[in-house]
Amino acid sequence: MATATGTEARSTEATATGTEARSTEATATEGRQHVELAITGMTCASCAARVEKRLNKVQGVTATVNFASEHAAVAFDPAQVDIEDLIGAVEAAGYGAALPEAITDEDPARPYRWRLVLAVALTVPLTVFAWIAASRPPGWEWFSLVLATPVVFYAGWPFHRAAAANARHGAATMDTLISVGTLAAWIWSTVMLVAGMSTSVYFDTAGAITALILFGRYLEAGAKRRSGEAIRKLLELGAKEARVLRDGTEVLVPVEELAVGDRFVVRPGEKIATDGVVESGTAAIDQSMLTGESVPVEVGPGDAVAGATVNTSGRLVVEATRVGATTALAQIARLVADAQAGKAPVQRLADRVSAVFVPIVIAISVLTLVGWLVVGGAATTAAFTAAVAVIVIACPCALGLATPTALMVGTGRGAQLGIVIKGPEVLEQTRQVTTIVLDKTGTLTEGRMAVSAVVPAQGVGEEALVRLAAGAEDASEHPIARAIAAYGRDRLGTLPAVESFSARAGLGIEAVIDGHAVVIGRPGLLADWGVHLTEALTAEVARLEAAGSTVVGVAADGEVKGLVAVADRIKVTSRQAVAELRALGLTPVLLTGDNEATARAVAAEVGIDRVLSGVFPEDKAAEVARLQEAGEVVAMVGDGVNDAPALARADLGLAIGTGTDVAIEASDITLVAGDLRAAADAIRLSRRTLSTIKGNLFWAFGYNVAAIPLAVAGLVNPIIAAAAMAFSSVFVVTNSLRLRRFRAAEGHR
Repeated sequence: MATATGTEARSTEATATGTEARSTEATATEGRQHVELAITGMTCASCAARVEKRLNKVQGVTATVNFASEHAAVAFDPAQVDIEDLIGAVEAAGYGAALPEAITDEDPARPYRWRLVLAVALTVPLTVFAWIAASRPPGWEWFSLVLATPVVFYAGWPFHRAAAANARHGAATMDTLISVGTLAAWIWSTVMLVAGMSTSVYFDTAGAITALILFGRYLEAGAKRRSGEAIRKLLELGAKEARVLRDGTEVLVPVEELAVGDRFVVRPGEKIATDGVVESGTAAIDQSMLTGESVPVEVGPGDAVAGATVNTSGRLVVEATRVGATTALAQIARLVADAQAGKAPVQRLADRVSAVFVPIVIAISVLTLVGWLVVGGAATTAAFTAAVAVIVIACPCALGLATPTALMVGTGRGAQLGIVIKGPEVLEQTRQVTTIVLDKTGTLTEGRMAVSAVVPAQGVGEEALVRLAAGAEDASEHPIARAIAAYGRDRLGTLPAVESFSARAGLGIEAVIDGHAVVIGRPGLLADWGVHLTEALTAEVARLEAAGSTVVGVAADGEVKGLVAVADRIKVTSRQAVAELRALGLTPVLLTGDNEATARAVAAEVGIDRVLSGVFPEDKAAEVARLQEAGEVVAMVGDGVNDAPALARADLGLAIGTGTDVAIEASDITLVAGDLRAAADAIRLSRRTLSTIKGNLFWAFGYNVAAIPLAVAGLVNPIIAAAAMAFSSVFVVTNSLRLRRFRAAEGHR
């Protein structure tokens, strides 16, 4: 069977670093121990900062807390501190902590689900009663109290609990704003109802705020769960069983029972169970899930192989050299985990502003009450009305709508266009991205081998050459052979029967077709048969290989018949996609595991100037990190398992939807259709959505800043405050709905 003549077979043996992938057990390093804790109860980035600060106050402890993953990475001196002390420090800050294995694999969105269902079910009639007078039954005010109470106190309990925890530490967040706003509306309305002033009730305001914010939290919790799927799916790619040789007999055992030194058998079509060295046999190994190279690599005795790669042909006996967390697959899983943990916690604009805004609003409300009573000598009712108006008008109704409505409309429009945006944190980097790194195989190219050229020798017909080559290769399992056979079948309809067949590992094949002795493969194999390429054909080989193709020679009955070139074809849309990315102000960079000649040929065809070739899987993330260290804000587009660490490390990761689940889970944006042009659309849509969110937040806060002084002056009572809130909410929603008009660039769909 023919193999690539221009591509170096890169070793897939990962370099052991000694770090176990996602280990939850403490490990010793230079007298210090490292442990990962699962943190519960965090609701915003300031919570993560508070936990981190409390842990770092413990003597001998260095900790980092990631809000997105809800984990803390802690290094500590076991002579001074134990794990129970660490957990106690977290609990003293008002949060929960445990080793990850002690946390059940529960859907984090579940605590919000039933609260949200209840809030929506009860808030709808509340709103109807408040705004449609004709539908109000007798005693509707008391009915509204009954409906609003479970919404505020049960559905909204997570906000009240978080606000209380924050208050104990002298802090204020979005939860404080939500809690104060809903409680103020409920308490004021209840007091007014009991006092017989039923026209001044705002139960619908309390219910609407709670339902809207719960919906946003529900979406966010679901996104957090998906962030951990990348590592789980990555580890699932490995083989589940191995055929271990014991006393000369094959014994099928779970892969977890493999030990270093075990010898195991790998048959054609099976995954290699773990990293090892070939002891006997030859085969073509599909390493694309690790290296990204589309051409399988021929291996034989003494060659290293990696677990989870696929044996496409031949029987191998392999001696295990690495098992468990030290395999190449586990190392990639660790890289994805490290990259995700290294991202800065999400810092939402509303949370940052509310940390200052909420205490100011509460202080203004108290000062308003005191000022009206003491300085103005007003009646208690008037003073309290003004004070409550300040709180009500500062309620985060528009703030709560600002992000989720724009996100829902933007992501919904994206889904219609085949663009999946995972959450608001994704949008933060799109505006600043300066460089976009593109994987080759499956991103710029189709990711599968196909015949790129047929070059007959002088005096030989092209159809005759195809008949000989495709007929002979039809008996082989090698992917290049399958590409040649498929080409012949498409062109000729049927292929001649193979009378005899023999594969020469690493060189090519020998067969008998229609009574002709056919040899296909590298020039060395043809030379063994006394066949040499002409000068013209030798020049064609050099030209085709420079263009990135794998070329095999075809001879029959001792005479050269021509050449067949096979390549991973470039997608017809790739050049347009690169041009559109440039138009957005981005610098494209090609990053691939292929050799430089192939990479340069592809880059030249699609219009890319900068090329990083021959990059190992574990080095792809490092290349992205180097670009970031040079001051670039990096977006990465890829589709394979080998791209997952780089996708996670990049400031913005975009996965081709036709690629692996692991790449999709590790990315921030998924391009469902597999069309690279959608990357430009995704960035434009993300930037537009982010601008809309910021615009919404500006007007929401602007409304508060303008209206609060009016409330302090007594010019705005709670009824007008509620109406103003409704107007601001309508404005935010209307502004968000403009995203429905977003269109993909012309010619895309």
